Parts: sequence; C-alpha cells; structure tokens
Amino acid sequence: VQLQAFGGGLVQPGGSLRLSCKGSGRTFSNVAVGWFRQAPGEARKFVAAITWNGEIPYYTDSVKGRFTISRDDALNTVYLQMNGLRPEDAAVYYCAADRTMYTRASRVYYSEEANFAFWGQGTKVTVSS
Repeated sequence: VQLQAFGGGLVQPGGSLRLSCKGSGRTFSNVAVGWFRQAPGEARKFVAAITWNGEIPYYTDSVKGRFTISRDDALNTVYLQMNGLRPEDAAVYYCAADRTMYTRASRVYYSEEANFAFWGQGTKVTVSS
C-alpha cells in the first residue's frame, strides 16, 4: 500500500480544512487507516483512525466533536474533515495504513504507530490569524 496525503494549508483559527489520504494497491480497502500529526519539537501523535470497513472511527480526545474521519473505498481515499481549528492543531499531518488486514481493535491499538506499516509523506497544516 502506498499513501499520499494532501489538503493541508493555512487557515485562520475557527476555520476548516479537509485532508485526503489517497491509497494505491488492492489491499487499501482491507486495512484501517489512521491520521497522526507532528508539531515542531514534538513527537508524532495519534489523531484519528477508521476501521477497514469504515464502521468505527476513533479520535484523540482533543479533536472529538471537531474532526471527522471517513473513507471512500471506491476512490481509495480516507478523509479527515477538520472544523473549529485551533492554533494547537497546527502540525504536519500523516496518514498511515494498518500493517494487518481486517483488524477490529481498540483505540489503543490504532493509536500505536508501530501497528501502521505504510505512511504517507505528510501535509502541513498552519493555523494562524
């Protein structure tokens, strides 16, 4: 699976962006996909994930109610809709695909980078007035 993340940019506080993660390979629809982010000087952190069948989304607490993850397997794409953006959301956002197909696991599992074997190149989100 190869991934390409795009959709980042500059947005004012309170604004919205939609990130896209385009996958290639016939197994993309069989794996969970997660979004992680890395702010300058910080470690990369879990943001959201969605199971392979799109049934269950997971979010880190700080984005619940503001971000929505979804997938369209016909387009081999996973989206991260980000509303109500805050300066602390500014980071490089990475999408990643689960190393194991058909997992049905907990948020703890999907928040672990080690469970994701395939990574996109990152897209930068800047939140500033």
